[in-house]
Amino acid sequence: MDFAQSLKLTRQNLEENLSAENLAGIDSVTEEVIRSGIANQSLKVGDIIPDFALPNQNGELTQIKKFCKQGNVVISFYRGTWCPFCNLELKALEQALPAINMLGGTLVTISPQVLMEYSIDKKELYFENLIDKGNKIAKQFGIVFKIPENARSYYKNIGIYLPKYNGDESFELPIAATFIINQDGIIHYAFVEPDHTKRLDPVEIITIMRKLNSDSVVN
Repeated sequence: MDFAQSLKLTRQNLEENLSAENLAGIDSVTEEVIRSGIANQSLKVGDIIPDFALPNQNGELTQIKKFCKQGNVVISFYRGTWCPFCNLELKALEQALPAINMLGGTLVTISPQVLMEYSIDKKELYFENLIDKGNKIAKQFGIVFKIPENARSYYKNIGIYLPKYNGDESFELPIAATFIINQDGIIHYAFVEPDHTKRLDPVEIITIMRKLNSDSVVN
């Protein structure tokens, strides 16, 4: 089963297991985020990302410039491990990690979640998972939205209470976004998607990185 099919199946599972009211309530948030035009306000190809440092899953402060010096960097923002689509994306990224590393790249994932499950399978992570409490860095990328007060109960009804996961009462989350940047911190590719059920296929990431490497050799 490929990544797109897995995303579709995850959506079908939610439709089968959530009440119609909760599903419609959560979908209404997605529709509002899409209407907001947030994707048009985010950093784009050619922009330079902010220089930032965040704690990783082990509590160690990690600076993005350290990874940029090593080569291209894949930065993937996700909502949290409570989100089945994020879980699916993290697993797929972990499977793609050897290919990303072989191409000289580094994978960095970023989430506002402070109550962190170190990995989906409860094993050691082999990539940097950074904790962006309060979405401070995600805001600089222009990808943060707030869940409306009248929709928060739909999440709570299915066991998702964001203050518990994120350590604040903001109810803010990043939209799904993946950026591929070069050693100078310039964005070469940007995937910014307000619909949380859609993600960039890691196979596409590998294809893009191969092209970047090929272009750099030619130049």
